[in-house]
Formats: sequence, C-alpha cells, structure tokens
Amino acid sequence: MKKIVTLTAAVAAFASSLAAPVFAQEAQSPWLLRVRAVSLNPDNKSDQLGGTGASDRLTINSKIIPEFDISYFFTPNISAELILTVPQKQDVRLDGNTIGSFKHLPPTLTVQYHFMPEAAFSPYVGAGINYTRISSVDLPNGLQLDNKSFGGALQFGADYKIDKHWLLNFDVKKVQISSDVKNASGVKVSNVKIDPWLIGVGVGYRF
Repeated sequence: MKKIVTLTAAVAAFASSLAAPVFAQEAQSPWLLRVRAVSLNPDNKSDQLGGTGASDRLTINSKIIPEFDISYFFTPNISAELILTVPQKQDVRLDGNTIGSFKHLPPTLTVQYHFMPEAAFSPYVGAGINYTRISSVDLPNGLQLDNKSFGGALQFGADYKIDKHWLLNFDVKKVQISSDVKNASGVKVSNVKIDPWLIGVGVGYRF
C-alpha cells in the first residue's frame, strides 16, 4: 500500500510538472497594443478676437488622425493607457476663412476600469491627463499661441475579442486643450478652447 501511495504521488508530481508550462503559456500578457483611426472634432469655443462682432472668433478644423496606444494591465480590471499620435497640423479660421495654421502633439495618459475583462464584449471607462505641445504657429499680424497645454481627459469604450490575441475596439474621449492667443507685444487678445471629442475605431493585439 505504501508503494502505491508513493507511486501515485510521483505520478501526480510528474503530471504537475508537465502541466505547469501549459498554464504558463495560456496566461495573458499584461501588454495590449491598439491602432485606431480617430475623428478629431473640436468644440471651438473661443473668446472674441478683439472685435465687436459676436462671430469674430477663431475656430479649428475637424480631421481624421492616426492613433497608437499602449496599455498595461495591473489587474484584469485596471489598466493604464498611453495614447499617442504624430504631430498634427490644424487650420485656424476666422469667421470661416482660413488665416493660418499650427501643429500640435497631444499625448494622453488614462487609467481605465474594465467591467467584464473575461467576456468577449468588454466595456471600459477611463480618466487621465493630456499634455499638448503646440509648435509651427503661422498666424497673421504676429499672433502667437501658448506652446503647451495641460488638461483632463475622460474616456469610454469597448473591446470585442476575436480570439485570444486580436480584438476590435471602439473608443470615445473628451480632452481639454486650450491656448491663449497673444499679439506681437505678448498681450492676450483671445483664448481658444479646442476641447475636442475624439471618436475612434481600430484593432488591438494582446500579447
């Protein structure tokens, strides 16, 4: 009887040693990469540009931009996402007429909560901070913009898992981006609130 118990224990230990690598291989990596096509839609709320007409305001154009995102899962429910793109050129308009342009680079970091991480359809919400670098300002009469902007960011979206690694993604963000507009003497003449809605669709890969 003692030999049978010993043999059984040895077989169980051997089976466990074989099973361990299998379970290790099945464990998901905490890293997730997404690529999205994003529609940038500014709120375009600005002060009057030193004029008398209510329509004497600056606006920024809408456009489609590429987005690349890196997520790290601290737990199945909680992750952090770094949202990146390439510098984007925006037209500046006054009463609908293009008067110049600028470029901006708006990396955003959010912390997300995933409600059903094990389900095929997994919605999430997020909140974080945006830092926008403004450059290549080309406006008439020596007008200038601030070279940076800090603001909050809110996010909601959902992943739909195709298989263990690949997923489809839908994502919406509201980001605070604003800048003072100054004349050639450095005097503030307006404030532009871009505050865009960013609506994206894309694919992701979980390592």
